[in-house]
Amino acid sequence: MNEVLTSCTGDLLVVDDNPDNLRVLSAMLQKHGHRVRKALDGNMALTAARSLPPNLILLDIQLPGLSGYEICTELKAEPQTRSIPIIFISARREVDDIVKGFAVGGTDYITKPFQIEEVLARVENQLIIQTLQTQLQEQNQTLKAHNEQLQAEISARSQAEQALHKVNQRLQTLACTDSLTEVANRRHLDQYLRRMW
Repeated sequence: MNEVLTSCTGDLLVVDDNPDNLRVLSAMLQKHGHRVRKALDGNMALTAARSLPPNLILLDIQLPGLSGYEICTELKAEPQTRSIPIIFISARREVDDIVKGFAVGGTDYITKPFQIEEVLARVENQLIIQTLQTQLQEQNQTLKAHNEQLQAEISARSQAEQALHKVNQRLQTLACTDSLTEVANRRHLDQYLRRMW
């Protein structure tokens, strides 16, 4: 787990219609080991996210064409892109805007002008959460496979136990009956007398 916490880099998609913001964010994130793809509008962002889903999207809200909210809603509706964390970066500071960002599926919200340290911390946090969720899903799949294997073994043992029980009953019957006359033998008589006594 410490490995995850110390070295979490990812493939990021930064969406902003302001080239200066794109340049600053990209340079900063690349400097910290992230691979960065850029998009200037909503359609480019949707195409990039659908063609090669990134580990994280940094998304401005005010974009030409589709808004950041609409982009997020579309991405969260598609199975292929549903699990991608989306951090909104916007100049909108109103509580309603922030709440709407979370309501449409955003995982975090950063207001402009942003602080580089804050952006890095939030990006790292989301990448760590995503990595841990992936590990948890893999462990769940492994546990599910082990559970299914154990259930199959339990079922096989139960069937073997039932078969053994039937064989034991048959042996008990054979041990207590005469093979020629198929009438109770001396052993059966002795057991019966002990029980009755």
